[in-house]
Amino acid sequence: MAQGFSGLLVLDKPTGMTSRAAVDRALKWFPRGTRIGHAGTLDPLATGVLVLCVGAATRLTEYVQAMPKVYRAGITLGATSDTDDADGTITTHANVTAPTRETIEISLGAFLGVIEQIPPAYSAAKVAGRRAYALARKGYDVDLQPRKVRIDRIEILAYEYPRLELLVHCGKGTYIRSLARDLGLWLGCGGHIHALRRLAIGSFTEADALSLQVDAEMARSRLLPAWRAIQDSPPVRVTDADAARLRNGGAILALVAVGMEEFAVADSAGDLVAIVEAIDDRWQPRKVMPGC
Repeated sequence: MAQGFSGLLVLDKPTGMTSRAAVDRALKWFPRGTRIGHAGTLDPLATGVLVLCVGAATRLTEYVQAMPKVYRAGITLGATSDTDDADGTITTHANVTAPTRETIEISLGAFLGVIEQIPPAYSAAKVAGRRAYALARKGYDVDLQPRKVRIDRIEILAYEYPRLELLVHCGKGTYIRSLARDLGLWLGCGGHIHALRRLAIGSFTEADALSLQVDAEMARSRLLPAWRAIQDSPPVRVTDADAARLRNGGAILALVAVGMEEFAVADSAGDLVAIVEAIDDRWQPRKVMPGC
């Protein structure tokens, strides 16, 4: 039955496809009625790691979304785009000075740490309850407010004007298209994304990713346990009595020191019971699972 499938599936999304379309393709691998959601949208132009939460694991999507991300970004300098990537209308800027590699390296320092970033007009960010891209496509001016994002590291992989390739380590909600746009503005020459690949979400990497061309048997065999949305190591196992108490929203006495603010707990059969938080000498459930 549909609820029998639960876990995480790591896809390698191809270019030219929305994340929603990738989910629709993946649904064909599972029985009708199986719930699947993705954790972190990739633009149609972008490729790479897209983590799907299957079945009861859809309750854990927020944990995967909060994981750090790694991108390889191809940026074209000297031109801008209304979508901030190569899928939009490109405007080439003539008579601009090509920045040196040293200038770019120095400029990238302004984008490190917690910064304020305005999402692209063509994005899933909301304006008065509506998606920005829906308003932009209808010709409306989209006034998006800046939001705080975190960029941990940026490395120049290659540069030969006008092409610049960066490796970007960042936190949740960071738009690499906005980074390309803002870097181009900072350098005074304009810039947009011409290629983008997500290499990793947390510990999920492109080496783990599955092609959409595989068959259902292969896809099902690659399902990862739901607790991987929280941690890489197996969950702490508790007695079935404690598992029942957690599933009913009750706290239990702490069994061991875990060293994480929140962590996964499983029953004696290894099925995920809850995500708990250690408070003093007790484990308090923060997210209860219906059996995974």
